[in-house]
Amino acid sequence: MTLDRARTQHDPASVRAVLRSPRLLRVEVLAGLVTAFALIPEATAFSIVLGVDPRLGLFSSFVGAVAIAFLGGRRAMVSAAAGSVALVAVPLVRDHGTDYLIVAVVLSGLLQVVLGVLGVARLMRFIPRSVMVGFVNGLAILIFWSQTRHLVHVPWAVYPLVVAGIAVVVLFPRVTRVVPAPLVAIVLLTVVTVAGGIDVPTVGDEGSLPQSLPSLLVPHVPATWETLRIVAPYVAGMALVGLLESLLTAKVVDDVTDTRSDKTREAWGLGVTNVLAGLFGGQGVCAMIGQTVINVRGAGGRSRVSTFMAGVFVLVLVVGLGDVVAQIPMAALVAVMVMVSVLTFDWRSVRPSTLRRMPRSETVVMVSTVVVVVATNNLAVGVIAGVLVAMVLFARRVAHFTTVTPVDDGGVRTYAVTGELFFASSNDLVHQFDYAADPDDVVVDLSGAHVWDASAVATLDAVRGKYEARGKRLTLVGANADTAARMARLSGTLGD
Repeated sequence: MTLDRARTQHDPASVRAVLRSPRLLRVEVLAGLVTAFALIPEATAFSIVLGVDPRLGLFSSFVGAVAIAFLGGRRAMVSAAAGSVALVAVPLVRDHGTDYLIVAVVLSGLLQVVLGVLGVARLMRFIPRSVMVGFVNGLAILIFWSQTRHLVHVPWAVYPLVVAGIAVVVLFPRVTRVVPAPLVAIVLLTVVTVAGGIDVPTVGDEGSLPQSLPSLLVPHVPATWETLRIVAPYVAGMALVGLLESLLTAKVVDDVTDTRSDKTREAWGLGVTNVLAGLFGGQGVCAMIGQTVINVRGAGGRSRVSTFMAGVFVLVLVVGLGDVVAQIPMAALVAVMVMVSVLTFDWRSVRPSTLRRMPRSETVVMVSTVVVVVATNNLAVGVIAGVLVAMVLFARRVAHFTTVTPVDDGGVRTYAVTGELFFASSNDLVHQFDYAADPDDVVVDLSGAHVWDASAVATLDAVRGKYEARGKRLTLVGANADTAARMARLSGTLGD
């Protein structure tokens, strides 16, 4: 028996282990059921936002969850019709219709496959922890905020039902964890509203549910360069937003479960999933972090089985039991999602004791990410903004560590340069030398420094030029191999 095979057999989150254990199988199946209940209204709502028939979002969610269960690189992560991807495509649907959306979804999936094969997932290492914390906190705020529309201009009975649902989600696990608390809350509130004849908004009010199985969608668009020109911007936007949100969600689940995911497989797996979702659903998919948190943290899902069952239950519930699902009060789902937002938010990051210990730049990055996420309602834009802020603050901080120390030795002045020399730190370097008063022989010792870019090389060339203009000689010593190679290649070629 190989080590990998032995590890698989003893891995409680493997499909084989789940299928062999009735207890684990029960947990995974129920987790999938709870997640499906949370997926249905969200997918319906996102379809309405996009301006398409709710069936597209629901069928895409079924295809997305089932396909990613086989193809994805992160177990228990749920992919479905997502709001972030839908928002990118709203202008396309408004101006050109659903057929062009299908083309864009399929092409964005192919682009994601290419990016995955090229290893774009490795760029995740450049996302700082403070950006991840901002991503998670911004997500929690968006989840909570998205539920507020179900709490305004509604019958008064909605409010006690939401409070009751939250109480069930919080207190029921103290009684037993055999059945997920969110599922209990949904069933209990549905029974109360139906039996009591309480008139409150239901899932059925969000849009009509499909009555048939999904089928192959063939877009009726001309196969011309003009069609490609129309969809190209949306293809790139949907592909990048979907990839970024899925990879970030995978990292969050990695932290929650203390396991590691295959980000490269997740990237190309999402691409194949989007091709299938476009052909059989019509709407773009990516990781749904809210539903993933419900699956992993709320219901205890850990394997691909829970993701697969979430997709299956979406189809069974909306096609086979659509009349029953339509009667679920939105108050029950609001209660579940409110608790998801509370569990998602990193409360430790905003404690006064944490903020006092944390470097101010880290807090600025985290807050910037949250603000942009909430302001744009787009997680991907917020993360990009957070990374840019982190880069600027990091460059500014590192630049301050560069020092120049003059030492006189027998008619030769030596300047010892220490630190990292790049565009941010080298700008002031040219002013650190006494060109007029220095002797004829000047040495710059780079043994404690490293030259990283053309800006630093150009600055050292400028220093040399100022000495030579005064008839003095400058000698550079101590450069490491990388610095010497860079200077040999660029020095004297960068202009005055």
